[in-house]
Amino acid sequence: MTTSHPPSFSLTVEVETTEAVVRVVGDLDYETCDELVSTVRQTLAGRAGGPDGVQGLHVDFAGLDNIDSMGLSALLMIRRQTDAAGVRLHLDERPSGLERLLDITGTLAHLTAPCDVGRGEQRPGAG
Repeated sequence: MTTSHPPSFSLTVEVETTEAVVRVVGDLDYETCDELVSTVRQTLAGRAGGPDGVQGLHVDFAGLDNIDSMGLSALLMIRRQTDAAGVRLHLDERPSGLERLLDITGTLAHLTAPCDVGRGEQRPGAG
């Protein structure tokens, strides 16, 4: 019997004065999506918003191999986190598989639109 090992997955984070970059390598799927969401949460904690904080979060997908529906769900959760923190989300170096998924689901414009909710604010009619 041969056991299969999941493909390698890694995240690296670089934070500069006003921009943070999270680089994704491997498959973003059911087994790895929580790690990405948690990493983004930790990256934004205490560094986001305000004139001296992180203004943009770049998720770099140059090393992405595959993404499934749970990976897309993770990106939607990250968008909620960046909105709450008043940080602009950027999806950089998107491979064709990710482009296709975002196109089919109609989520690219939502994920990359300027954030409209700052920390402590609510959308009109919300609440």
